[in-house]
Amino acid sequence: MALSQTWRRTLESLCLSFGAILAGILLFGIFCALVGTNPFAVYASIWKAAFGKWSTFQNTLVRAAPLMLSALCTALPARLGLVIIGNEGALVVGGLAAVSMGLAMGTAFPPLMVQIAMAIAGMVMGGIWIGAAGWLRHYRGVNETISSLLLNYVAIALLNHLVGGPMRDPSSLNKPSTFPLAEINMLGDIPGTRVHWGLLYGLIACVIAYFLMQRTTFGFAARTAGGNIRAAKIAGLPVGRLTVMICFLAGSCAGLAGMVEVAAVQGSANESLNVGYGYGGILVAFAARHNPLAAVLISLLVGGILASGGILQRAHGLPDATVLIFQGLVFLMVLYSDSLYGKFGLFKEKPIVIEPPAPPPPSPGQEPVMTV
Repeated sequence: MALSQTWRRTLESLCLSFGAILAGILLFGIFCALVGTNPFAVYASIWKAAFGKWSTFQNTLVRAAPLMLSALCTALPARLGLVIIGNEGALVVGGLAAVSMGLAMGTAFPPLMVQIAMAIAGMVMGGIWIGAAGWLRHYRGVNETISSLLLNYVAIALLNHLVGGPMRDPSSLNKPSTFPLAEINMLGDIPGTRVHWGLLYGLIACVIAYFLMQRTTFGFAARTAGGNIRAAKIAGLPVGRLTVMICFLAGSCAGLAGMVEVAAVQGSANESLNVGYGYGGILVAFAARHNPLAAVLISLLVGGILASGGILQRAHGLPDATVLIFQGLVFLMVLYSDSLYGKFGLFKEKPIVIEPPAPPPPSPGQEPVMTV
């Protein structure tokens, strides 16, 4: 019976998630029709730009890598019942820390050692950034959604200050940037593709996060605290430490995404770090129902949407920001679908009816006993 109930919940989650995405696609088609564009032609263009052939699919994979990592920044704290949306800020400070480490080490060390140090620096800085929101939530009662959102603006302001001031490369005129990383310290591409190794980082992080939260006592403790914090405290679980640790791990994933962006795509820290992968990760996490493995598939979908912005502008005259409207509609439908859980009889578990035992037969010469 437990297995049946698990499958019912899994099927319900899948149906609602895919239904929400399809509803968002339908609404986007209506939007395209209202602005005078054939929605079916737009759908065809998005498919062509995102998944049509191997060369275009590689663009989708490049964009999916940071989305996988930033999605974990929301998905992991959700197991504690926390709503963290500071993904963009953790990604930005992680990228800044990675660049700082890479520039400090230069070419005096082996490239692999520099890349590992950059990854550690990005993860530690991103972890501290989101860990601060978790600490404020547990020990000071500050709402984690508001604090993590405000930390985004602090991180972006810090990026603009450092890139435009102390860390600015004087030769970067039109687009202020830090000094570029040494070419040998950059993350290369997977052989035979145009996809950088950051995709492998994202896949490994999602797999590790899944097994950590689903197959370990640490993950069980986190789910227990998220289900009933009072019961978790009575059971002796260190809820405060769990909160800070999981928020630190969540921020570390987003910080690693920042490192991947500067070491594999940008080559330096600039305003392109604040391109919206952190906000896209929030959509991925909610659409995946905070499941790290499902986040891989949703990241491919959202990455494909992001990769199609250029073709929508060229082929249909739509603004490049149209893909943000697409993301917003899908996000709204995903949020609305949460209210539909338990509303469909197909997914409801049938109650177990236990019949009371029949009374024993009366002994000879004894009056039968009336039962109510």
